[in-house]
Amino acid sequence: MDKPDLEERFVDGEEVFSGGFIRVWRDTVRLPDGTLTSREYIRHPGAVAILALTDVGNVVLERQYRYPLGRDFIEIPAGKVEPGEALLETAKRELLEETGYRAADWQRTTTIHNAIGYSDEAIELYVARGLEKRTARLDAGEFLEVFEAPFGEALAMVRDGRITDVKTMIALFWLEAFRDGRAA
Repeated sequence: MDKPDLEERFVDGEEVFSGGFIRVWRDTVRLPDGTLTSREYIRHPGAVAILALTDVGNVVLERQYRYPLGRDFIEIPAGKVEPGEALLETAKRELLEETGYRAADWQRTTTIHNAIGYSDEAIELYVARGLEKRTARLDAGEFLEVFEAPFGEALAMVRDGRITDVKTMIALFWLEAFRDGRAA
């Protein structure tokens, strides 16, 4: 059976905003039925997120204030990719900068597209093990609290709503599925 053509084809477009790391575009596209409409979306340089696990199985978490929602969030370490930087190098840099940890073992697990309706952001998820504590080197203007939680407690934080950050939720549920043998 043939799949229907769902592609929206670019007709014209313009950048309507360029900020420190995101850019907003407005494009005119032709829909599959031939009609024209507009699409507004954010171009993002990409990011990494790290599920860092201690030797005793604790998860390294951060508490950070997120201005757009006006409150603190509990998250796994993460950060944006710098121009020309390899994804694994970004993950290593961000883990050290934010938490002070270096990891001996790295495993890439998946790509997350967390806002497909309005952004091209892709987050590469890594698991880091064999942690060695060093000194954190936060970026200027970056303030966060780093702490560890047992894996079961981190999952409980998702289930009771203390963790609502999507990259953190996906990382924890991914690890739970693999630990339980539910995923291949």
